[in-house]
This record gives sequence, C-alpha cells and structure tokens, in this order.
Amino acid sequence: MGPSVTSSQNGAVTVNQSGIPKSCAGCGARIHDRFLLLAMDRYWHTGCLKCSCCQAQLGEIGTTCFTKAGMILCRNDYIRLFGSSGSCCGCGQPIPASELVMRAQTKVYHLKCFTCCTCHIPLNTGDKYGLIQGSLVCEQDFPKVLKGMTSLPNRTSHKVC
Repeated sequence: MGPSVTSSQNGAVTVNQSGIPKSCAGCGARIHDRFLLLAMDRYWHTGCLKCSCCQAQLGEIGTTCFTKAGMILCRNDYIRLFGSSGSCCGCGQPIPASELVMRAQTKVYHLKCFTCCTCHIPLNTGDKYGLIQGSLVCEQDFPKVLKGMTSLPNRTSHKVC
C-alpha cells in the first residue's frame, strides 16, 4: 500500500474503487493512481500534498498532517507555529493561523497574553524576562520572585486576557 497521510480533521489513503479519476486539490490535474491521498476532504497527488511552510511532501515524511485556517502543515511546523495544542498558554483560547504570536521555549502566546504573571505588564520583542515554574516574569520582578519577596500567582486555570 502507498504512503498514508491523515490530517487532524480527517483523511487517509483511500482506494479509488470507482475507477473514476479524481481531481487533485493541489494542481487540478486528474489522479489516475489507485490510491488517493485524502486531506481536508479533498484528494491529492502524493507530490502535491505539501506543508505550507517547509514544502515537505507530507505523504513521504510521515503519517500525519495538520490543518489550520486552510493551511496544511507537517507536525513540526504546526508545533513551531501553534504549540502542541494550537492554543495560547496564557488564556487557553485557540490561536488563529493568521495571528502573530510570541514564544517562550515551547509555549506559544497571543501577543496580548505575553505578559508578566506578577505585574501584568506586556512583554515585547527584545524585553528580558524569565520563566519560573512555567510562568513569564519580567526583568524587574524576576529577582523579587527568586528571593521570595513576590510570590507567583496560584493559578489552577489559565489567566483571562
């Protein structure tokens, strides 16, 4: 059997039992192969189903592809862009594919949620900050938190943006 490709919403290798060629969603040409790649409810040639970021042929690099806002992504690019859940680590809400994000190690945040957990001042590109127990702490509050003069908020759930 040919390569297997699935998406986070649907898809796999499908046998074209009808014998009628399907049109490729990537190039528009007919697919005459016996096995069809199905992603985003559309059929693809193996060479046409590519990651929107790195252009890797998804049928050849693995068994999974991810979709978000019409983009098709390999696992690595999906995690790089949206984190492992595709949600903001600050508020827990989904991050649209078109939105700019801030990253701290493997965590991804909405721009408005990328704030110090103690003083809630927004952190911008170039600002120095630290991570203490997974929480963002600005440069000014970092020494206070380390010395125990200021405690981290006791959160059992995500903060609200």
